[in-house]
Amino acid sequence: MYQPTSLLEKWSQENNELVNKCKQQEAAGGAVSRDHSQSSLRWCSSEFHKLLRKIQGIPPHVDHSQLELAVVYNTCVCFTAQSQFSEAELLLKEATERVLQVTGNNADTSDPLVLWRAGLKSAGNTALHPHVLYLLCLQWALWLAKCQLENIWELQEQMSSLCELVCDGVGDGSPSEAKGRLSKSPLLVMELKRLTELLQICTSIAQGAEKLNEGRSSEALSDLQAASALSATRALVAYTHLLSGSCLAHMNRPQMALQCYKRALETDSRCVCALYRSMLIYRQLGNTQAEIQALRLLHSTLMLPPATEPVLGGIHPLSPSLLLSSHSLSRLLLVPSALSVLYSLALKCVLSGRVTEGVEHYLDLLAALHSEDQHAVRVKIITNKITIQFSLMGSVTCICLPQVDAEVSVLPRMPELYLEAGAALLFTRRPADCMALCNEVISTTLELVPEKVVLEEPDEGIGGDARGLSVEGEDKVAMLLWAAAAYLLQGHCHAHLKDWKQAVTHYTRCINLLVKVHLKNRDFQPQIPAADVNVKHGKDLCALQRMKGLSLAWRGISFTQMDQLREALRDLQLSLQAFPDYTGAGLWCGEVLWRLGRKHEAAACWEKTWSLTTQTSVEKLPLYLQDPQSGPLLDSVELRLRIQELGLT
Repeated sequence: MYQPTSLLEKWSQENNELVNKCKQQEAAGGAVSRDHSQSSLRWCSSEFHKLLRKIQGIPPHVDHSQLELAVVYNTCVCFTAQSQFSEAELLLKEATERVLQVTGNNADTSDPLVLWRAGLKSAGNTALHPHVLYLLCLQWALWLAKCQLENIWELQEQMSSLCELVCDGVGDGSPSEAKGRLSKSPLLVMELKRLTELLQICTSIAQGAEKLNEGRSSEALSDLQAASALSATRALVAYTHLLSGSCLAHMNRPQMALQCYKRALETDSRCVCALYRSMLIYRQLGNTQAEIQALRLLHSTLMLPPATEPVLGGIHPLSPSLLLSSHSLSRLLLVPSALSVLYSLALKCVLSGRVTEGVEHYLDLLAALHSEDQHAVRVKIITNKITIQFSLMGSVTCICLPQVDAEVSVLPRMPELYLEAGAALLFTRRPADCMALCNEVISTTLELVPEKVVLEEPDEGIGGDARGLSVEGEDKVAMLLWAAAAYLLQGHCHAHLKDWKQAVTHYTRCINLLVKVHLKNRDFQPQIPAADVNVKHGKDLCALQRMKGLSLAWRGISFTQMDQLREALRDLQLSLQAFPDYTGAGLWCGEVLWRLGRKHEAAACWEKTWSLTTQTSVEKLPLYLQDPQSGPLLDSVELRLRIQELGLT
């Protein structure tokens, strides 16, 4: 049964040569392409596997088991690095069973936990015990890569023994126990100390993310703070600070969370997720200026070349990115795309009064989309004029970006983006540029607008934003609302230019589109001709009612400027029916009544308007459905003086 030493020497030499080739590949680092590196890794794993089969071709024996376990370790490292987890686990299972055979024990179980406990117990105080722990280290890595953290927890005691063994200096790549019959000990493709340190901090990060996801923030925080002192790369230590900040944020300690995010960035300036989470904290605290600054910095960081983006790597062949793949952690580490961040920055600037800056960001966004899809958007900016060609790909153009977080402003569809940019341009007194954007939206959506639309009330048990099953139907409703919004904005542009006749024309076009939509309640079935589109309404109803109120009110205001007071009064009263909370319509309705000599009715109308307390949050409205910041205005102080002169107060 005893094999000649020369055969063991040959196998050991073959193992060491393969290890040296792998380490040469590691030393080359960035000098070789990723494809070439993977190809070399596949070759190494194949060669190690061939060698292992040679060794396992003879009955298990204590004299060569140490060499066999070293080759198993090397083969499994290569398999794991290629995400061949099943192959690696099979080799570990076979190796543990052969250890049991060598020590005279049986393996009547398929449970990996029971098998590992039996293997560690049978190796006991023998020379094989350190080598079995090395293989346990690989099993630890596999469980971590497969997000089986409960198995790691079950063998926590054995894992601790492994860490103590490595800290005592055992496992530096040339275990002294293997020197028995071999003049040259078998080398390991990855040092145990490096791997164990990597596994310790990656396990702490993964377990912290799971506990945080389960609501155990305080417990997770304690573990992560302890893990931040472990020996690891700067990127991984930064992740412990990042997750500590997330724990504190969940514990409603925003200022302490910001300090953790700051430490994460100080540890690793490429930890862009810490910057993103800081922005969310500023938003939560209502610190708009800090939020805008964080958004600007976040966008600049995301626009850096790929070589400077945060990459989890640096330890070959096993990398942190392979081991940190749990859903809980991935969700915590998600960062929106650069385009989504730029959109959030543009919108936040406009809503916070920094309109000129917001317009520039909107134009940068359109230019970025132009560079990403030459066929969908063409943007050209000439001095203060904007020339745009915009084409719909099929029925709807939508730049598809993943929605990574509920806190992130998802990039809207292209027509909506054009409308928002147009509204921002109008806010900066650039009506010609706004009309250019609106013309493109109209030219690409108007021909797709259905003749009739019925919005049904959602069934009970379905949320308010429920929609019909027909995606095509939803798209056609969206087309109608976009085209109507474009006409509304163009009406505002003409009102800004005091071209009241053109303003009336465009507001009328908006209204003509909106009246194609009919509302249908469950308890009342109106007699409506066969509709082209029938969908359940949700947020579309809110947009429809507000747009109808705005278009009628501003057509009434335009009629007022043309001294067509009866038409103005009709439109303003209809506006208040569609949108009762619109104070602009109420004030102008009172003004028209006053001019018609119905002064007491005017005073009552003003008083009622001032008594309104329900106001829609500006941030919840699309930019193009907000009040235009130009046009004729009424002075409430002057109106109150009129009421006083009337003797009613």
